Amino acid sequence: MTNDNPRAIAQALGRIDPSKSLQRFIFQHYSDPMTLICPIPIQQYPTVLLAHGGGGRLMNQLIEQMFLSVFGQPEQGQHDAAVLGLPGDRLAFTTDSYVVQPLFFPGGDIGTLAVNGTVNDLAMAGARPLYLSLAMILEEGLPMDTLWRVVQSIKQAADAAQVRIVTGDTKVVDRGKGDGIFINTAGVGVVEHELAIAPTSVKSGDVVLLNGDLGRHGIAVMASREGLVFETAIASDTQPLASTVAKLLAADISLHCLRDATRGGLTSTLNEIATAAQVTIQVDETAIPVDPGVQGACELLGLDPLYIANEGRFVVFVPEEQADEAIAILKADATDPTTAGLIGRVVEQTSAPVILRNQIGVDRVLDMLSGEQLPRIC
Repeated sequence: MTNDNPRAIAQALGRIDPSKSLQRFIFQHYSDPMTLICPIPIQQYPTVLLAHGGGGRLMNQLIEQMFLSVFGQPEQGQHDAAVLGLPGDRLAFTTDSYVVQPLFFPGGDIGTLAVNGTVNDLAMAGARPLYLSLAMILEEGLPMDTLWRVVQSIKQAADAAQVRIVTGDTKVVDRGKGDGIFINTAGVGVVEHELAIAPTSVKSGDVVLLNGDLGRHGIAVMASREGLVFETAIASDTQPLASTVAKLLAADISLHCLRDATRGGLTSTLNEIATAAQVTIQVDETAIPVDPGVQGACELLGLDPLYIANEGRFVVFVPEEQADEAIAILKADATDPTTAGLIGRVVEQTSAPVILRNQIGVDRVLDMLSGEQLPRIC
């Protein structure tokens, strides 16, 4: 993480403002954050030490140079709590923790998950995300350059989602007790509409829409963890969903419920909603998109893509008469427009919460898993 261009460095040094530190100047004058000089003196501290969480000089150096230099704002850093300006009187608040292994995988890493996952939880409540907190539990011995990569990833994901990191916390645990990095993020957003977007708003006659193909995230993480190589490269689908939700709201779509299909996949998501709404959801297997590479990996490993976690997929429950307009919005934001569409309908409650009609026209109950197919995926 160095820049070895002597001319560029010489030109930069000639523009230093004496009122600013050299380190802060370097941060402000290099456009690509992944090429910045790592702010912690790696020659002295190449890995995280217990003292980096001890409240003394090293902890302050870590916070100021590793975190505040990236996330800090001029009006922040005076207290342990951030003072926020919030429009309106309806707020959404959420929190989540991330323990994924490995830390880096095709399509993302623990940093992007920490931002996107929390942003998406706010979006599923129909809120416009504004602020995030960031708490990191670091393991003694974690390479500083690994931490720097994660911090930069968090910054890039937060910028893409248009949210700010406004407060946080850092702890260090003994070597062998932390698996590198654990992250907790909490998010605050503003609700700028009067809709009651919740499972209890779902009713018979609604249709179920999906914004893309399933199973990418779980398979990408698992393959990276186990060192598996498939014929087709599979990358995580992690992405922020708030802008898509905002477009649905701006189009005056009567959103009855939104839910991202994370742990437990689509099946668990639909079961939770159907149980809360006391309805039955009928889904069509032929309408549920699964990438051929993901499908092949699932068949090889004995997994069902309907139960595998996603980090950029969500279901939308709307009145049938608004389905076409909502689908058009989902398709416009999808990487592959052909994968967004209608996958099911809501009917009066029957003998099971979720029923799948398979490719040969036979109905079967889609029940929740009693365990977990792929642990440690978020």
